[in-house]
Amino acid sequence: QVQLVESGGGLVQAGDSLRLSCAASGRTFSSYAMGWFRQVPGEERRFVATINRSAGSTYYADSVKGRFIISRDNAKNTVYLQMNSLRPEDTAVYYCAARMTYFTSSYYTEGLQYDYWGQGTQVTVSS
Repeated sequence: QVQLVESGGGLVQAGDSLRLSCAASGRTFSSYAMGWFRQVPGEERRFVATINRSAGSTYYADSVKGRFIISRDNAKNTVYLQMNSLRPEDTAVYYCAARMTYFTSSYYTEGLQYDYWGQGTQVTVSS
């Protein structure tokens, strides 16, 4: 089992940058594909970005492609989401998620594919 704790959210202005972190407990972090999702009140949780176990492959939602970068440091049991050129429509609660997988190259874009979730961190972008 793994526990996930997000941090790094806050209030910023449009065009600013933020880096979210998600720290995972346990000694098998490198066995998990990781993802970031976001949710606005009244809407479903939406996929943002995902990264495979070895950090060799990433995939992004079209809405963040070219602005956000997902990365991970398996030695620190942490996954990151660097968010640049933030827009008001990026305002949401951001969640990280983990899925154990035996396949090094796999990553996942659907929330139902993930086994563990963090508590979320609020990101607010003012115009």
